[in-house]
Amino acid sequence: MKDKKNIFVSLAYFFASSRKYQKIKSFFRDILENDQYPYKKYFDIFMITIILTSVTILVIDVRNHIPVWLDDFDLYFITFVFVVEYLLRLWVYSDIHKMLIEEYEESLFFDKKLSLFKVFGKIFKSKWQYISSLAAIVDLIAILPSYRGVRVLRVLILFRAFKMLRYAKSLTGFLFVLKNKKFELLTLLTLSAFFIFISGIMLYVFEGDNDNPNIHNLFDAFYWALVTISTVGYGDISPITTEGRVVSMLIIITGIGLISFFTSIIVSSFSERLSSLREDRVVQEIGKKQNLTVICGFGLLGRLVAQGFEKEGIDFVVIDLDEEKANLAYEKGYSAICTDATQSHTFERLGIQDSIASVLCLTSDDIQNAFIAINVKSLNENVYVAARCSDEEIAQKMKFAKVDQLIMPEKIASMMGSVYAGEPAAFEVLLSIVEEKAKTQIDEIVVTKNNFMDSKSIKEINFNKYRIILLGVFQKAHTQGSIGEFIFNPEDDFILNAGDKLICIGYVSAIANIKRKA
Repeated sequence: MKDKKNIFVSLAYFFASSRKYQKIKSFFRDILENDQYPYKKYFDIFMITIILTSVTILVIDVRNHIPVWLDDFDLYFITFVFVVEYLLRLWVYSDIHKMLIEEYEESLFFDKKLSLFKVFGKIFKSKWQYISSLAAIVDLIAILPSYRGVRVLRVLILFRAFKMLRYAKSLTGFLFVLKNKKFELLTLLTLSAFFIFISGIMLYVFEGDNDNPNIHNLFDAFYWALVTISTVGYGDISPITTEGRVVSMLIIITGIGLISFFTSIIVSSFSERLSSLREDRVVQEIGKKQNLTVICGFGLLGRLVAQGFEKEGIDFVVIDLDEEKANLAYEKGYSAICTDATQSHTFERLGIQDSIASVLCLTSDDIQNAFIAINVKSLNENVYVAARCSDEEIAQKMKFAKVDQLIMPEKIASMMGSVYAGEPAAFEVLLSIVEEKAKTQIDEIVVTKNNFMDSKSIKEINFNKYRIILLGVFQKAHTQGSIGEFIFNPEDDFILNAGDKLICIGYVSAIANIKRKA
């Protein structure tokens, strides 16, 4: 017995330490259960195709004899796929080796014997949780029709259609809605059953003794009550007495009320679920992008930045805890999520390690902006973070938190106000450039590797030839995440390198032309 225990424990540690085993199991777990896994959608499409094919074969076989090869395809291939899927789901549901190691290490810690009976009991209990689940029962029933010895089981092929609930997200969303409103729906069902029961008995009492040719027993009366309360009204059973017709009138009115109640429940639940479904879609779209910018806060400043990004063709997503502002961003055609940007899981869902290049904290609350900035930097310090701030004390704390750029609108506004008061003509020129009234703009041009400006001096490039004015250069940062040192009006012999950013002013078309060359 001791040797058997040692063998099981050794196998458990082997599987726990085997990277290949963990990688294989992780792959199957993702493709079966992880909606964020990029290849799961192909598996879902394959399974839906298999299910529809199986049901189609059943329908064809009702009146036409299907070819032998098609029957074998259904019997062997489709059944094999369903059996393998069932076993894989059972396998990935829990980790047997972890439970065995946990019990073994616990026995060592408390200096007691390892009970394999207890371990196997725990394993069986874990697997039984999956086997007894509704989804697993549907999977098992979907396999049963394959046993041709019991021909009546072929009708259970229709249960394979229920397997599509696993793979069609819209159907899963509908089930979530039903589950979310379980109490209301159960109340409605109980109320409906009560009215059907009472009205069915009343009709049977009034019509059963009056030789109604369509009511032979109490079941017929209940059938009539169900058809009538649902407002379907097939007309195969109709009351012939005055009392019976009064009951019909009452149950029709009741049915209209119950249907309205049911409709309002479903509509309200779908409205609550809509934002969640939209967020899931936005997250999936974001996962496919690179160098994404996140705008936290869709106030006045956030809207202006979003408009600029849209014009420049920059990929961005808006995050705002205010549902009204998030909906406003969505209505404008932007990718938007109503969630809390101070929470780590928000950026983890968006792909803080891979997809996000920069985050702009533009809410009207300085403290909230500070929390967002700290949150982002704690998850990935290489992400560029710019934060709006009005308080000088909080601004100093943001610098300690390694925020790359501080945006102080009040300070900028006061500077612009002083320029307007002292030099109104200069202000008007600056304003016309910012608003591009004279078809001119101030823009940033990045020097890429091996382009015509890389390792060239200002004189060699001759910006006058491109009809633009070079205001200054942000030298490439020595540390990742920083914008580097700004050099105003550099000398003609200044050498540009890949990664430097040129701040230029010129006509829109001229800047667009040099950007294409860069």
